Formats: sequence, C-alpha cells, structure tokens
Amino acid sequence: MEARLKGSGDPEVFGAIQQLFKVVHGAGLDPLLLDLVHLRASQINGCSPCVHGGVHSAKKRGETEERLHNVVAWRETPFYTEPERAALALTEAATRIQDGEPGVTDEIWAAAAKHFDEKQLSAITLNIALTNFFNRINRTTRQQAGATW
Repeated sequence: MEARLKGSGDPEVFGAIQQLFKVVHGAGLDPLLLDLVHLRASQINGCSPCVHGGVHSAKKRGETEERLHNVVAWRETPFYTEPERAALALTEAATRIQDGEPGVTDEIWAAAAKHFDEKQLSAITLNIALTNFFNRINRTTRQQAGATW
C-alpha cells in the first residue's frame, strides 16, 4: 500500500496542532500515560503509523515491553495502575462511539475523575481526540508505519 499524500501538509495546520499538543503535555500528566492513551486509541482504530509511533515514544520514555504488548488487553492484566485503567477506559469509551457504543458513561467519567483533576481530564480528552484525528487522517491518506516517526 502506498501513501496518498507525500508532503507534510499545510504548515499553519501543523502549527495549530502543535499548540494543542502543548496544552495536553502542559497539564501535569505523566507522558507515559498519554502514550498509553494514544496507543490504545490507535489500536482500536487500526492506525499503524500511530501504533508504531506510540510504541516508539513510550519505549523512549522507558516503558516496558510487557506493558506495551498488553495495552490491547489491559483489563485482563495486572500491569496497569488504577489511574491508567481509568484513562484507558475513558479512551476506549470515547473512541468506540463509532461502533454504536454508548460513549463515555457517567460511571466511566466518575472513575477517571477520581484520579485526575479537571485540567488533566481536559488534557486526556484532548489527547484522545487528537489521536482519533490523526488516526483518521492516516487511514484516509494511507500513511505507513515508520514513515512519519
């Protein structure tokens, strides 16, 4: 499969996106948590460049192979903290709305709110949205794993 777009796109668009990333990474969250959120949403959406990039980024930050290989089955493993589990549940609920799922229920939101303040919840939500945004762009333009990272 060949990528449909060869260039990097409009610099103004990427400048705006960089500002959003600054907000996400300025909320006081562990960058590894943000990497796990990014990875899980990208797995759900089948976005190979974002899965590849999420793993690459998390490994650079010191994430273990064991945890990275098990994000897809996080509920069935003992490898994640309660805050990480709450963030992953929020990620799945917000990402799977296309599948006819109910979205983020009050229970899922309340579980996340036990571990994160409003600024952090906003950043996690924005991280999920940005990941879904990039997943859709990458799938539409057939970007390849490894090419953009």
